[in-house]
Amino acid sequence: MTWAEPSAKKNKLKLYPLGGLGEIGLNMMVLECRDRIVIIDAGVMFPDSDMLGVDLVIPDPAPLLDKKDRIEGIVLTHGHEDHIGALPFVLPLLDHPPVYGSSFSLALVQEKLKEQRI
Repeated sequence: MTWAEPSAKKNKLKLYPLGGLGEIGLNMMVLECRDRIVIIDAGVMFPDSDMLGVDLVIPDPAPLLDKKDRIEGIVLTHGHEDHIGALPFVLPLLDHPPVYGSSFSLALVQEKLKEQRI
């Protein structure tokens, strides 16, 4: 039996932020490897004073819309709004992938989703 090196390209881990870099809030990071995707957080950012009429700013999930079937889930690091606040807006767009987190974070998310009737 021979052992073959796995293809480096196939096993490449890709990380790309959809928000949260260079700002406070809007946290959302995508990890992609072997055609599988895990999302870390889905948070909001509160608008600046020059954003009249805007209540919340959410990350743009557009890069994931054609990859929904590859999303294994969303992992929450903790329950602050800048890490969970966008879930009511993002979950329906991504066909409701499973959400993982601590019991406390998930309880906060559950209430947030109830408020939005999701």
